[in-house]
Amino acid sequence: MKIEDLKKELKECFKTAVRNELNGIKHKGLLIKKPDIEEAKIYLEKAKRELELCDFYKAKGFDYKLPEEWYYILYYCALAILSKFGIESRSQKYTALFLQYAREIGLIDYHYKYIEKIIAYHKKGEESDVDKREEARYGTLIKIEKIDEIYNDTTKLCKDAISQAEEIIFSNKELTVPNELYK
Repeated sequence: MKIEDLKKELKECFKTAVRNELNGIKHKGLLIKKPDIEEAKIYLEKAKRELELCDFYKAKGFDYKLPEEWYYILYYCALAILSKFGIESRSQKYTALFLQYAREIGLIDYHYKYIEKIIAYHKKGEESDVDKREEARYGTLIKIEKIDEIYNDTTKLCKDAISQAEEIIFSNKELTVPNELYK
């Protein structure tokens, strides 16, 4: 998605979230709040605990649980970063779009491969990790073909995402939501 399209969509998301909250409706997007490092730390802890569950599930043969755990490891890393910005998220889509925007304009150094894994594709024929997670979660799949081939690489990717998220969270760099997204 082009940077101007990202900006436009995020601006509308923030605007709608504020309007909904003012009208007594829970927002389904992104809302600006006070930056919260403690909340960010908790999200990182959840990501690490999910990683432990992956080892347990693999050892016990619960292959179908792994795509969901991998997804949520990356999503909790994303929520941790948003917490440092001071953003409350109630949308996986807009969480990913905000990270993509922040990365594109140089606010964070968070690899796109982690962001891409939490983006859902809507065009027929395109399959995302979100689709794989949903198929594993809601489908009849119990065993994942070639799990041994993807397990180590995906686990490493998740560990690397946690590490990069920690660098962002624990850096002294102050992160603020760009004015052009909400003013």
